[in-house]
Amino acid sequence: MKRISILGSTGSIGTQTLDVVSHQPDLEVVALAAGKNVVKLEEQIRAFRPRMAALWDEAAAQDLRARIKDLDVRVSWGMEGLMEAAAWQDADITVTAIVGMIGIQPTMAAIRAGKDIALANKETLVTAGHLIMPMAEEYGVRILPVDSEHSAIFQSLNGERYDRIEKILLTCSGGPFRGMSAQDLEHVTVEDALRHPNWNMGPKITVDSATLVNKGLEVMEAGWLFRTGCDRIEVVVQPQSVIHSAVQFTDGAVIAQMGTPDMRLPIQYALFWPDRRRMDTERLDLFALRSLTFEKPDTSVFRGLPLAVRAMKAGGTMPTVFNAANERAVAKFLKGEITFTDIYRIIENSMDAHAVIPDPDVLTILAVEKEVYARIDQP
Repeated sequence: MKRISILGSTGSIGTQTLDVVSHQPDLEVVALAAGKNVVKLEEQIRAFRPRMAALWDEAAAQDLRARIKDLDVRVSWGMEGLMEAAAWQDADITVTAIVGMIGIQPTMAAIRAGKDIALANKETLVTAGHLIMPMAEEYGVRILPVDSEHSAIFQSLNGERYDRIEKILLTCSGGPFRGMSAQDLEHVTVEDALRHPNWNMGPKITVDSATLVNKGLEVMEAGWLFRTGCDRIEVVVQPQSVIHSAVQFTDGAVIAQMGTPDMRLPIQYALFWPDRRRMDTERLDLFALRSLTFEKPDTSVFRGLPLAVRAMKAGGTMPTVFNAANERAVAKFLKGEITFTDIYRIIENSMDAHAVIPDPDVLTILAVEKEVYARIDQP
């Protein structure tokens, strides 16, 4: 029996992780954590019977405690609650599916407790990779990628040495606005941005996919996971979302992972690695597919990607600025307060205004995040 803790259980990755659990009798959920969705978390608790649950919002946690008073489940809240869930004593592996930099400290708590990490929180490595990766090595903890692209790279590297990587080919669908001009993007709506052609994701990640900020975050994450700089990572637009990513080796061979766009596959792979389990999902039919196409991303239009590369090369606190500015900008866009292209302007202005602090600790990273939010929110 493998016991798991899930941070972000009510979100897209969290709910799909629980779907995987429901089909695997030797997986047991021992802790769940979410933001403030009390109703959904109560449903999950009654279905999977964890020993502990946490919510970010204290009022929501008190509501949850009253709702499940008939069950023997410990309820906590806030950062302490998330860290407790992440490091829950009975857990073998912690799924970090919570969105944002809020995931850094719980991930560290899980590592210190010796838990393997099924990583679905990009921001943890983007802003604190220089802290997380050495810590995982120190505690003998495995970081197992859940993002479809990073899982594909991980699978393509199975049995291979990382120092034989010549280039990582990081694929993306191109999002709903592929082929549009910068002028076209000035007029897109929230509803337009949330219509991803292939993947079913939460609203924040879906908008990030439309701006290609998500791909920029993934470039940074891949650099930490696979020990490469951004100069050895090439983004390739693969509109069918069939090739999830590939690795080109020093001898010229390219190994790729292919499949239908279903996030449950990389989730299950991370939970059972190095084993593979049967999954009842749609199989890839190459005869029906007939062809695959590839394009270069238009970085002059979709500026999220070059801005991310700039942040990665600057290092220090600049990736935090990039990430925090994007988080605030996307939140404003989803509320209808700014236009789609304002997201790029906010990120770029925030980066231009920042003096890089090298090798930041967690407190510095979180302080810079607050400074970026305050600058964006000022009248």
